[in-house]
Amino acid sequence: MKYSKHFVAVSVLVLGLFVIVYVLLRSIYQLPVAASAEARGIDALFEGHFFLISFLFALVVGFMLYSLVVFRRRPGDESDGDHFHGHTGLEIAWTIIPLGLVIFFGVWGAQLLGDISEPDPDEMVVQVIGRQWSWSFEYPELDEMSSDELVLPVDQPIVLQLQSEDVLHSFWVPEFRVKQDLLPGEMRELRVTPSRVGDYTLRCAEMCGDQHAYMLADVRVLSPADFDSWVQEQSEAGAITELSPEERGAVWYTQFGCNSCHSVDGSVIVGPSWQGLFGSERVLESGQTVVADEAYLRTAIFDPNAHHVEGFPPVMPTNFEEQFAEEEDQYGGEIIIVEDLIAYIQTLSEEGANGE
Repeated sequence: MKYSKHFVAVSVLVLGLFVIVYVLLRSIYQLPVAASAEARGIDALFEGHFFLISFLFALVVGFMLYSLVVFRRRPGDESDGDHFHGHTGLEIAWTIIPLGLVIFFGVWGAQLLGDISEPDPDEMVVQVIGRQWSWSFEYPELDEMSSDELVLPVDQPIVLQLQSEDVLHSFWVPEFRVKQDLLPGEMRELRVTPSRVGDYTLRCAEMCGDQHAYMLADVRVLSPADFDSWVQEQSEAGAITELSPEERGAVWYTQFGCNSCHSVDGSVIVGPSWQGLFGSERVLESGQTVVADEAYLRTAIFDPNAHHVEGFPPVMPTNFEEQFAEEEDQYGGEIIIVEDLIAYIQTLSEEGANGE
C-alpha cells in the first residue's frame, strides 16, 4: 500500500497521455476515404497500430515524467536513493509481452495479406503498363480495349497485371489502400475490389525520374450500368483502322504517354509543346537551327538524342520504334504510328496558325 497513491496518480497520467497521443495520431495521419473491400482490414490494422503506439508512448513517458517530478532530489538532500538489484518477474514480463505483441501483429498482417492476395474466380483482368512518366491500361477480356485512364466497375473483383517498360514504378491509389511495385521485365499482380463509386488518382509511389511527381492517371469507379456504357463508347471509338491518321495520332498521343511531356495547348511541361511545332524553326543546343518538318519529327521520335533542343533536358525514351512496331503488328501493317503522330502534330500547327 506504500506506493498505491503513486500508481493511481501515474495511471491517470498515462491514461491522459494515451488519449492525447491517440487523438493526435488520428488527426495527423488521417486516412483518405476507403474505396475498396480490402481497405476495411487494412484500416483495422492501422487502428491497432495507432492504439498500441499511443499506449506504449503514454506508458513509457508517463512513468518517466512522474518519476522526474515526484522522485526528484530535493534541495539539501545528499542521501542515496533506494537500491534495486532487479526484479525477475518484471524482466520476464517486459520480454514476453512485447514479443507476444510482435507475433500477434505479424500473424494479423500475414493473414490480412493472404486474404487480399487470394484469387477470386469472378475477377476481371486489367493490364497496367507504367513508363516514364505515364500510365496506360488494357482490358484483354474486353476485345483488347485500351485506355489512358483506369475505369473499373464497383464491387467487381479486379486483378491488375502490372508491368514496367523502363524503370521501377509503383501502383498506388490511396483510397484503395493496396500498393504494388512494377519491375522491368517482370509481371506483378495486385488484387482490388472497388467498393465506392467516385473519381480517384493513381500515383507512382517509387522515385522514377525527374518527372516522378507528375506520373498520375485518373481512376474512375462506375456503377455496373455506367461501366457497360463506357465499354460501349470505347468499343465504338476503338475501330482504330477506321479513323483518319490525324485522329489516330490523337489516340497514340495518350496511349504512348506523349501527353506526359508534350502539351497541345502551347504550355511547356517537360518537352516542347506540339502546338505550332510543325514547320517551326528549332534552335538546338549546338546553336544550329533546323526546321521541324516530317524528317526532323521522325528522327526526334525514334532517335531523340540526335537533336537536343535548347532549353529542354534529353529525357525522352529511346525505344519508341520498338513500342510502335509491337502495336503495328496487331493491324497487319495497315497503320504506321509515327506517320499518324506527325499528321496529328501538323493539325495542331494549323490550329495554332488559325488562332484556334
